[in-house]
Amino acid sequence: MSDFMLPDIGEGIVECEVVKWLVGEGDVIEEDQPVAEVMTDKALVEIPAPYHGRVTRLYYREGEIAKVHAPLFALVGDEAGQTAQEEQQGQKGQAEQQGSVVETGPADSPHPEQKAVSDQASVPEASAAVDFILPDIGEGIVECEVVEWRIQEGDDIVEDQPVVDVMTDKALVEITAPEAGRVDRLYYQQGEHARVHSPLFAYLPEGQAAAPAAAAAPPQESRAQEALSKDIQPQEPRQATPAAEGVQGAPQGRVSAQGEGAFGRIPASPAVRRLVREHALSLAAIAGSGRHGRVLKDDVLRFLEQGTDSEAQRPSPSGEVAAPAARDDKAVGAGEVRVEPLKGIRAVMARRMVESASTIPHFAYGDEIDVTELLALRERLKPEAEALGVRLTLMPFFMKALALAVQEFPILNSRLNDDVTEIHYQSACNIGMAVDSQAGLMVPNVKGVEHRSLLAIAGEIERLTKAAREGRVPQADLKGGTISISNIGALGGTYATPIINAPEVAIVAIGKTQRLPRFDADGQVVSRAIMTATWSGDHRLIDGGTIARFVNRWKRYLESPQSMLLYLG
Repeated sequence: MSDFMLPDIGEGIVECEVVKWLVGEGDVIEEDQPVAEVMTDKALVEIPAPYHGRVTRLYYREGEIAKVHAPLFALVGDEAGQTAQEEQQGQKGQAEQQGSVVETGPADSPHPEQKAVSDQASVPEASAAVDFILPDIGEGIVECEVVEWRIQEGDDIVEDQPVVDVMTDKALVEITAPEAGRVDRLYYQQGEHARVHSPLFAYLPEGQAAAPAAAAAPPQESRAQEALSKDIQPQEPRQATPAAEGVQGAPQGRVSAQGEGAFGRIPASPAVRRLVREHALSLAAIAGSGRHGRVLKDDVLRFLEQGTDSEAQRPSPSGEVAAPAARDDKAVGAGEVRVEPLKGIRAVMARRMVESASTIPHFAYGDEIDVTELLALRERLKPEAEALGVRLTLMPFFMKALALAVQEFPILNSRLNDDVTEIHYQSACNIGMAVDSQAGLMVPNVKGVEHRSLLAIAGEIERLTKAAREGRVPQADLKGGTISISNIGALGGTYATPIINAPEVAIVAIGKTQRLPRFDADGQVVSRAIMTATWSGDHRLIDGGTIARFVNRWKRYLESPQSMLLYLG
């Protein structure tokens, strides 16, 4: 027997709360199996088993505080575990001789539970089925929401085929098939939460799927005929299900009138698919006006308007036509409050904003910047950038000037440690940009801005913006930011007081550019392009004089953009 010592689970963390034990004393566990969930002052962390064995003792109860480098639980190693495995194999062999087989769960249950059944027809399929275990999909993430299944039970899949979209508290993640085969069971329904390191779906590998398919041919044919008869029957768009997204003759039994992408999937962005799900529609029922039949947001909205009109004109069961205003009157008179859970990226944003606003002493500093020359320079450079396939906006200039100014004022590119006893100066200037996506506010960052050209920065901005709006930003692009920009002016705002994106120490909100009268050097009134910039700084590190001098340097680069050439290396 040996004690499992609680390892280091974060910089500066010396203790944590035992939130939940995932095993009990006497349980046999496998290597890397989740054993406990512990809560630090930063995140919920899952503790895995170091090796195969049997748990003999849990040193803490749920809710108690465990110390780092102290025993967390006791574990008897391989020999006892080997004996348990042999016992289980012996019991399994005996059960097979008696005509029973262990399945991963009842057919009507979406979650994996072991149950003995005596159905001989299912012996080949159940014995060959392999569980796909949901892998680690981000640091500190222990569960995710199943957003959309792209396959169904019985579908054939190929290696690396997209199987399901899941939403973590950071981004939308696409899970792909590990190998070719046939889907046997989906353990979760859309909208349910799946746990990391637990079965997500079961499948029959390609070589083992042929025999069960042949044995189960009559039931499959009857199911196919039943599905076909359902497809022939007219259905209302709001009653359509994902299983009825097509007609007979398509790959995996699904075809739409419009074009299809890989694996017979109707082309549509994640944002459009979310809109379709929210209104309980079927993509197959919506005519796509985009390239290759791609369904656009306007197509969905147009379909909803047409559906509303047809519902208003549809006769009631008694033969009477409902009054056009009846639905609106009911909605107004009922006074119902729509409630939805705060989850995903919005939940994380809410927690982080509260934490930042309540723990960091913010102070604001604002100034005006004359960007007349900068706009003229961008207009001259735009054709060359477009010829290279790059869209040149003002953001690359803002970032480059910021990276140059940071070299003179490195305190703006630093952060405090958790104990607020040390200042950590960052070696690279990774500038984040706030993106208003469908999933919520995301702040991906451009790495190493000080070493990149304007074209390279512009290319990264375009890539990150597109990924953020689709909710598919890689985790690496969300980490390591050192200072952030919020371009609120793109939506029309003039002033804003942004909240610092901890652990960074500063953020700037850029307002819209306006043509305003100003005096030139000769005292004449001229029209100039004026942009506002409002900074929020961490007053524990940055004082008023420092932020003023830093902004003056940044402002000088933007008002005289050619001066940046002197410092480009």
